[in-house]
Amino acid sequence: MIQRVFRKYWLPISGIAILVTTEIALRLFFGLGKPVLSQADSDTGYRFQPNQKVFRFGKRIEYNQYSQRSEEISPQKLQGTLRILMVGDSVLNGGNPTDQDQTITEKLEAKFKSLGQSTEVLNASAGSWGIGNHLGYLQKFGTFNTDVVIFQIGSHDLTQPTSTGKRIGHDPNYPNRLPLLATEEALTRYIIPRILRNYNLSLFSQEIPQVSTTKENQQFQKNMELFKTAVNLVRSQEIPVYVLFTLNRYDLIPNPKTPPYKKEFMQAVYSLQIPILDTYETWSKQPKNIINSYYRDDVHLNENGNEAVANLIFQQLCIEQKFKNCSGITVE
Repeated sequence: MIQRVFRKYWLPISGIAILVTTEIALRLFFGLGKPVLSQADSDTGYRFQPNQKVFRFGKRIEYNQYSQRSEEISPQKLQGTLRILMVGDSVLNGGNPTDQDQTITEKLEAKFKSLGQSTEVLNASAGSWGIGNHLGYLQKFGTFNTDVVIFQIGSHDLTQPTSTGKRIGHDPNYPNRLPLLATEEALTRYIIPRILRNYNLSLFSQEIPQVSTTKENQQFQKNMELFKTAVNLVRSQEIPVYVLFTLNRYDLIPNPKTPPYKKEFMQAVYSLQIPILDTYETWSKQPKNIINSYYRDDVHLNENGNEAVANLIFQQLCIEQKFKNCSGITVE
């Protein structure tokens, strides 16, 4: 009797068993089913939902109460603590492929702490944020009693429009709620989009907002006004401002070339008397194999690239003592 029932239903039973096993495996080994969640925001366009701790593909990802990819902080910094606020896009954030400890901000924080300096390096960032989103974040949350603000601005940010929250909850890369199943997330976020890319198809427009070539100069000028507003906001609180200028891989390989509007951007930065930490000046002189080892794709850095950026910041802020708060730190 039991054997007859099993023979009759073995196919659906086996199918269910495979689905359950797959679901458990995707959750346990890959962290699927619990993605990092975002939320639309009228001030910032969008940001990561606060207070998240997630493990994805073996990587630790954490967001604090202010949607920063940093540990929870107190609104007022502790006495004797050096606090650095960095604001940027996915390059600064690191995304799912980057473990929390391997982000630019965590690596920079570790360098200060290794010298005995209590330090917090805050990471206010999100994928595809533009200069307008940086300003919106500062207007919404303030500067956190920080000692210095560093704007991470990529070569593609110079003509990028401010990103909006239209994707949130619609694009599988920007979920605002947990999926019902890990299998569902695997299909909608990874498997189906990859299949479509093989046929040059996509369900969604490219992640970084673009403007037509004829309107690039107009968008650049608008971005410079937004940038000046953000700088004035920070300086109104007597906080020093720096710019970290980052590059796409194709700005350097196969041959270094000055990104569009970089010269105009540098002129704007110099007119505002802002010290700039320029990866182009350093990396354009390095061998191609070294440069290539810094990137995981055309835009985003890997752990080696993050280490190189953290070294550049630390070198110029402290070893070259461009930042007065480093003057009391002994660098061996």
